[in-house]
Amino acid sequence: MSSLSAFLSRFSIALYTLIALVAFAANSVLCRMALSTQQTPALIDPSSFTAIRLAAGALVLGLLMLLRNTKAGTSRSTSRGSMFAAALLFIYAVTFSYAYVLLDTATGALILFAAVQISMMLISYVQGQRLTLLEWIGALLAFSGFAYLVLPGVSAPSMTGLVLMAISGCAWGGYTLLGKKSVNPLFDTGYNFIRSLPLVAVMILVVWLLPYLASAPQLVSIPQATVLSAKGMLLAVLSGAIASGIGYALWYQALRGLTSTHAAVLQLTVPVIAAVGGILFLDEEISFHLGVSAGIIFVGIALVIFAKAHPVNKPALSISR
Repeated sequence: MSSLSAFLSRFSIALYTLIALVAFAANSVLCRMALSTQQTPALIDPSSFTAIRLAAGALVLGLLMLLRNTKAGTSRSTSRGSMFAAALLFIYAVTFSYAYVLLDTATGALILFAAVQISMMLISYVQGQRLTLLEWIGALLAFSGFAYLVLPGVSAPSMTGLVLMAISGCAWGGYTLLGKKSVNPLFDTGYNFIRSLPLVAVMILVVWLLPYLASAPQLVSIPQATVLSAKGMLLAVLSGAIASGIGYALWYQALRGLTSTHAAVLQLTVPVIAAVGGILFLDEEISFHLGVSAGIIFVGIALVIFAKAHPVNKPALSISR
């Protein structure tokens, strides 16, 4: 029975991980489907997409928490997330939406993934973890891939979109590190979504007021005017309720059975899955420029992950301050 329990535990972690990774990629595809500027008329604006996405996630997770408490016969859980985690979730979601107005699916997913990994590495460094020579080489390679991605050229992505997605990735990296400490993933994720709603209200207010307060409207390229359509709202609900709410709860659950190295390696698949989704559902193409950049970034981050998984008994390198 113990061996069966161990097998079922490993199987459930593998299943949660697979669903979560597909959900991460699905968010990129759904967001790009909803916000692509190639659609006329537009389906939805970025602020409305973000608001509906987070509200739908909060609603679904709230219902799941209620069912869990009812089933367990308890009135409340001690796991309630944190305001800091909710703020990171909001920053991730809003910058993610605005970035996908300007980036295609594969490029956005690559920038997001690279920013997540690099930010987690830098946070570990600030917390006192020194990097080995191999880790430094990998980090420099990853940054080089980023530099090549933004080189001026026909296929270079929007700089505004890149910066927004990089901010989104840094916020998600911090959110992921906080998730490693979760003892009740469903409740932590649910309360984080619920706590993000006041920030959503402030965002909507700012979006409505900014065009009237701006003395030079031509300086305001974003936010866009509020745009809503049934299809756009449906895509936002799917992103929030399924790909975000349930997907993130399952990822928090999977993190309890994954090492940090395993989690980092598995996330290497997200840009690939997203790129396939962009090809299948949005008729996007993968440029040579993006492919080379992705290869350099993947190799660099893989070196960092390999170094963490196979430490050597040599002094780590540090930068004097």
